[in-house]
Amino acid sequence: MKRTLAVVSAGLSQPSSTRLLADQLAAATRDELVRRGAEVQLHVVDLREYAHDVVNNMLTGFAPAALREVVDRVTAADGLIAVTPIFSASYNGLFKSFFDVLDSESLVDRPVLIGATGGTARHSLALEHAVRPMFAYLRSVVVPTAVFAAPEDWADGTADGALRGRIRRAAGELADQIDRRPPAGGPADPFALTTDFLQMLGRGDGAPVS
Repeated sequence: MKRTLAVVSAGLSQPSSTRLLADQLAAATRDELVRRGAEVQLHVVDLREYAHDVVNNMLTGFAPAALREVVDRVTAADGLIAVTPIFSASYNGLFKSFFDVLDSESLVDRPVLIGATGGTARHSLALEHAVRPMFAYLRSVVVPTAVFAAPEDWADGTADGALRGRIRRAAGELADQIDRRPPAGGPADPFALTTDFLQMLGRGDGAPVS
């Protein structure tokens, strides 16, 4: 069975510890889904590449073509991994702005794994008081284990033992949620007809229209 996994990273620097955490969460989730017999396609989104498009979308109400493609991939995925750096005890503005431009119904019942990075482990609670409530508002299904990584959690660009264990546990929870759902459909067609031609003419009984 084919599964799609969207990975959204809101890191601003390059290289980025936020992107590093997102990649390791994605790899662990992919490996777990493959172990269960799925064919997995990853869609990785570095939001820093679309920052201007996100702002333009907020100002005009219309997504530029490149951002529209990203939005479609994120909202059509079977599961989502969303990782943000923590600034001033909350997600950064780019992370929030991207999810603000999505349709409010687009992530309903979507399995989501949340992660964050910060300069100190004291920021880890931001996942529970800021990031998780945002996805609860969007009515997504956020897995129980949220993954926070501080600088001391990395050893030469690799997750240390404790962080590695949290990544594996969260990836397993996300794979469980994806596995119990049918494959997600594609993005909704805004031009698709929701009523047949007779209903549009005011006839719903199937009788010939004179």
